[in-house]
Amino acid sequence: MRVGCGRYRWVMAAGERPLNEVKFLTVAEVASVMRVSKMTVYRLVHSGHLPAIRVGRSFRVPEQAVHEYLRESFVGVESA
Repeated sequence: MRVGCGRYRWVMAAGERPLNEVKFLTVAEVASVMRVSKMTVYRLVHSGHLPAIRVGRSFRVPEQAVHEYLRESFVGVESA
């Protein structure tokens, strides 16, 4: 679980990995994993749906956050 703290900032809640063990991905890498455009990733970051940190003028997204977002967004298909 993440706790919001500002528009783009987030902190690790108890029980999650320490930040020195977190693998961060660039926007281009996230877009590749999700098979979407970089603009879509920027929209997800700016809307708060995908947590990220800002490094200079670029964003870095925790790899685990990408997997959690995809898992939570999964839409199952029910058979009739």
